[in-house]
Amino acid sequence: MEQVTEFILIGFQLPRPLEIFLFAVLLVIFLLTLAGNIMIITLVCLNQHLQTPMYFFLCNLSLLKVLFVLSITPKMLVNLVSMKKAISFLGCVAQCYFYFFLGTTEFILIAVMSFDHYIAICNPLRYTIIMNGWVCTCLVPPGWMGGFLSTIGPIILLSCLSFCDSNIIDHFFCDYTPMIKLSCNDVHFILLLESVLSSVVLLSSLCATCISYLYIIVTIWRMHSTKGRQRTFSTCASHITVTSIFYRSAIFMYSLPSQGHSRDVQKSVAVLTAVVTPLLNPFIYTLRNEKVKEALKDSK
Repeated sequence: MEQVTEFILIGFQLPRPLEIFLFAVLLVIFLLTLAGNIMIITLVCLNQHLQTPMYFFLCNLSLLKVLFVLSITPKMLVNLVSMKKAISFLGCVAQCYFYFFLGTTEFILIAVMSFDHYIAICNPLRYTIIMNGWVCTCLVPPGWMGGFLSTIGPIILLSCLSFCDSNIIDHFFCDYTPMIKLSCNDVHFILLLESVLSSVVLLSSLCATCISYLYIIVTIWRMHSTKGRQRTFSTCASHITVTSIFYRSAIFMYSLPSQGHSRDVQKSVAVLTAVVTPLLNPFIYTLRNEKVKEALKDSK
């Protein structure tokens, strides 16, 4: 059989008018996501009042979100208005790699941010000593490196497979499992390796995040002042909101058995993770923050 050189992403399979409408909606979300996250990166880099550990981590998170949507959304938008919804073999492998590399890095960064919140709330007097510039610099690069190392192996193995039968992927982007199921090779080892690596990253970062917030909740509960409780909880409520959405989506798509879920439901959850959650980042995390509002006023 002839080796497959391109894949067809059949996407959402909607009537043409609905595809055009969805294109317009997703294009607006895409532009807002880029504008909001790039604005955060710019403000943090240029404003001295925002050069603190919390905003340093948020700047990295915004950078992740920008790269994440750029790896998925442009091709999805093109396919929505194109009659031939094709992507090259190398393009598909690259998209799959960046999706999981950036997603894995975000899991690690979320765990680091929860640790930062733990220190700020549970050890406020020692915060500036513990979370100094050197510590912040040492925490973030290993997160990016961990995302790179945990995904590069399965992707290299994926790129070496032969695809000699169907080239139709029932998704709007090159997801790992739908893609690997099209191979005519034995893929049991690769699926096992990918499952083990993703489970280790997901569960370890989730455990670290949950432990940090368990200590935070206990500390808030022990506060005598009701206003103090509300003010302290509000500082980490946004992080809990986005984190819960991100983890629930990832667990639904990659950890729970998929037999009981229709492909349309899985695509909807994937849209939530790949398109909607990056849009929430600037609005939930920072644009409601007084320091960011002041920085925006100063920049005008």
